[in-house]
Amino acid sequence: MEINEVSQDGTIMLCISGEIDGTNVDEFENRVNDAADRTSSLVLDLGNLEYVSSAGLRVFLTLQKKVKQRGDSVIIKNVNEEVMDIFSVTGFVKLLNIEE
Repeated sequence: MEINEVSQDGTIMLCISGEIDGTNVDEFENRVNDAADRTSSLVLDLGNLEYVSSAGLRVFLTLQKKVKQRGDSVIIKNVNEEVMDIFSVTGFVKLLNIEE
């Protein structure tokens, strides 16, 4: 997994590539939470994310709840077909703010 950060006009965009699994989920969680703590507008670009495990799904869910409680937003964009299938099967498409 690789995470690149781009900041512009108060929005932080994290471009995530590779796979999120048990070997790197802690790093993923730390990076997204750190970014969420520094902005009210977070964008996760998943265009190059190939796989997300159940542990990674948990991070997406807790992040969404955290920012929603503050009245902030997380936008998930550029989700490829494989990851969208995972989000669909697990019902996460109804829980996450996914832009197509």
